[in-house]
Amino acid sequence: MKFDAAKRKKYIKRSVNPVRIDPDASISDLLKCMGQTAFQGKNLSRAADVWEEMLKGNTTIFFGLAGALVPAGMRELMVYLIKNRYIDCLVSTGANLFHDIHETLGWRHWQGSHAVDDKDLRDAGIDRMYDVFALEEEFNSSDEYIYSFSNTLERRPYTTREFLYLMGEDLSKRSRKEGILTAAYKAGVHVYCPAIGDSSIGIALALKDGDDHLLFDVVGDVKETAHLTSRARNSGIVFAGGGTPKNFIQQTEVTAQMMCKRTPGHKYAVQITADAPHWGGLSGCTFEEAQSWGKIAKNSKRVTVNSDTTIALPIIVSALAQRMNGVKRKLPDLSLKNAFRVRKRIWD
Repeated sequence: MKFDAAKRKKYIKRSVNPVRIDPDASISDLLKCMGQTAFQGKNLSRAADVWEEMLKGNTTIFFGLAGALVPAGMRELMVYLIKNRYIDCLVSTGANLFHDIHETLGWRHWQGSHAVDDKDLRDAGIDRMYDVFALEEEFNSSDEYIYSFSNTLERRPYTTREFLYLMGEDLSKRSRKEGILTAAYKAGVHVYCPAIGDSSIGIALALKDGDDHLLFDVVGDVKETAHLTSRARNSGIVFAGGGTPKNFIQQTEVTAQMMCKRTPGHKYAVQITADAPHWGGLSGCTFEEAQSWGKIAKNSKRVTVNSDTTIALPIIVSALAQRMNGVKRKLPDLSLKNAFRVRKRIWD
């Protein structure tokens, strides 16, 4: 049988090179070697490369944080990303931010096991997140802090960014421990939580009697993030998990386009997910599907790592820390001046 040489040339370009173990190699070196292999090892390497290109270019980087990553031990990793400005805008679930507040206040999460009798845990006042334990009375203390903090604010609507910025400021005065919110307050990184009510933060804020409770301007969040996207020379996204943060960041492009602002879609896209796309849910949704919505640019650099985030993210960030050591990043303009102004709509 005669094979088509032109088609063969189209596909056969790089050989798979076996990983060679070097006791003196850095994590960055190892990832570069893995980039010459296959499967998720290659994708893990490509994820670090794409993120590195974002950092060395003029790119506004959005980070989506979902899943129970803070109780799983990822708080200080997130603090490192924020303090060193590897990200510019964080969109998180309310749960992760609650757990961040909890640890910043000095409380802990505990190693446990999924193979336990949960009725026993209930009797002992222990809450479980797979193999992580937390003490109910300590969670209640964190709830009490959130409730008390909210009572110090003037009674007006707040974007979640404003609320979390002020909480970061307050926590930085109360605690010597550095957390996500305190680091973001100091570094000028914007933090949004579009589903803030779906968490212990929402529970704590709901404990105020009557209808004089704190109000969130979540539409303001939508306008602000669309403004940041439209002002960015290039925009990039990194997703740790999926859920609400993933869609909220991706829809910034759609919102900006509806406002008749020039946005080609996010130029860079990295996601770490354990979810599959064939169930139709957003957490497993491919970036190629997102291109049909205009969320991801047609010529984007994108990679999906199918892995547990607690495995993949520390490896990627460690490699970036080694590669960016001594490299000063040019920070994007995160000004929110005129963020609420909509000059035109697509249907006008």
